[in-house]
Amino acid sequence: MTSGEDPSSRADADPYALALRSGREPVYLRLGDGRRIRMPVHRWFAQPTAADESVLHRCAGPVLDVGCGPGRLCRALLGRGIFALGVDAAPRAVAHTLGLGGIALCRSVFDRLPAEGDWQTALLIDGNIGIGGDPHALLRRCIRLVTATGVLIVEVGPHDVEERCTARFEDIHNHQGPPFPWARLGAPALRRIAEDLALSVTDQWKYGNRCFLTLGRRGSSSGRRC
Repeated sequence: MTSGEDPSSRADADPYALALRSGREPVYLRLGDGRRIRMPVHRWFAQPTAADESVLHRCAGPVLDVGCGPGRLCRALLGRGIFALGVDAAPRAVAHTLGLGGIALCRSVFDRLPAEGDWQTALLIDGNIGIGGDPHALLRRCIRLVTATGVLIVEVGPHDVEERCTARFEDIHNHQGPPFPWARLGAPALRRIAEDLALSVTDQWKYGNRCFLTLGRRGSSSGRRC
């Protein structure tokens, strides 16, 4: 997960940077209305879960992992012989990915990226549909990164939600990082946005309390319609 900015560029006391450093430090997403959501830091550093595996076996290479965090998914794909590149705006996240044998760039998805238009799969997992606070702009950018028959695999919230907000990372002592724009979507909201962008939902599934959709260009042969 990444905020779309570099949360670790401030002092090391920043809650997000501390969480990435230890892999165990609790960190929360504090929304503008006061709600606090605990982030699954332990999952970001662990081996892929069964829910993650349901994503990985749908990936055709080459794969671009947007907001890769410590890189568990792109590293797993590389281990299976599928080329995958992680992209994250947080230097500490990229350092973890590289240190564990992955390939990653410290860059925003909105910056110039390698092989634009040639990726077969782009991933927006762990809530990364929220990057930049504008899902329309993010999906428009990501669909331009994949081939004409390429797909986006997107994780959404388990409930019907559609909100844009300003958020901060916060630790258990209520120390907060800098604010950044964020968004939260459920499957119905993602479907509405996909329709606006002339994208088709070609697959949708749940694993436990996690929900995923695959999007492709309308009329492409990128997958089955659900």
